[in-house]
Amino acid sequence: MLDELIIALPKGRILHEALPVLARAGIIPEQSFSDENSRALKFSTNLPGVALIRVRAFDVATFVAFGAAQLGIAGNDVLMEFDFSEIYAPVDLGIGRCRIAVAEPAAQAASDDPRTWSHVRVATKYPHVTHAYFARRGVQAECVKLNGAMELAPMLGLCDRIVDLVSTGRTLAENGLVEVETIAEVSSRLIVNRAAFKTRADVVPWVERFRAAAVRNHAAPN
Repeated sequence: MLDELIIALPKGRILHEALPVLARAGIIPEQSFSDENSRALKFSTNLPGVALIRVRAFDVATFVAFGAAQLGIAGNDVLMEFDFSEIYAPVDLGIGRCRIAVAEPAAQAASDDPRTWSHVRVATKYPHVTHAYFARRGVQAECVKLNGAMELAPMLGLCDRIVDLVSTGRTLAENGLVEVETIAEVSSRLIVNRAAFKTRADVVPWVERFRAAAVRNHAAPN
């Protein structure tokens, strides 16, 4: 008998978008999964032997890479930042769409030309992605690692620019920032532990179920 199949899901906005995809794949979480006051992190489903864990978005990749979970849903921003060789990302689920962008104060952007940058100091939770992006352009990037409240950094003089996820741009605008460059488009992927993909007979069929669910999700009316 196979061990329990664990699927890691990210907390927050992506989780709400992921639930219809899970349902189309045939997975319905236990009722307490929808309880926002619940402190539980692991949940059963309608399927015996299939369980869900709910963790921070960046931690989904770690749980899957190290085999604590066999499957997960993670944005390609997370995959780009960690670049785990142990992770296979076979299905773009088409949810959680946004972008990794460079932003700076609107007053600064009015006279700034990114083509002239030679050195930048940037607040971000994506230091690897940020360094790699600017290195390709021949720009030296000094990264200040923050895990949240990125928009405060230019306001308080910590740095001149930030690299962060942008969806509508509303948060940037409300904090006097504007997007000046796009580093990468982001969407959420089904991710798989490579060892589990090769050794567990149940993993490949689940990948195909999620692939079909993603196609139906794309076709569903908004």
